[in-house]
Amino acid sequence: MDPITLLTVVVLSVFVGFEVVSKVTSKLHTPLMSGANAIHGIILVGAIIVAGQTSDPWLLAIALVAVVLATANLVGGFVVTDRMLEMFGGRKRARPRPGAGEGGA
Repeated sequence: MDPITLLTVVVLSVFVGFEVVSKVTSKLHTPLMSGANAIHGIILVGAIIVAGQTSDPWLLAIALVAVVLATANLVGGFVVTDRMLEMFGGRKRARPRPGAGEGGA
C-alpha cells in the first residue's frame, strides 16, 4: 500500500477508537482496560521478537522504540486499571486522630 492509504487507515482508526471508547459506561472501563492490557502484552512480545531477529541497525532502533512504547503502554494500563478498581472498593473508615475525643484539658 502507498503511504497515503496507510496514513488514512491510521487516522480513521484513531477516530473510530476514540468514538468507541468514549461511549463506554464507567462500569465497563475496568474490563475494557483488562482486555486492552492483554492486547498490549501481545504487542510487547511481538516487538521483542522483531527486535531479537533483526540485523539492520535502523530496524533494531525502531524495534527498540516499539518495545519501550509498548512497555510504557502496558504499565500505564495496569496503573489505570488499579486506580479504577480502587474506585469500586468500599470506603475505609477514617482513623481517629491521636488526642481527639479525649475531653477537656
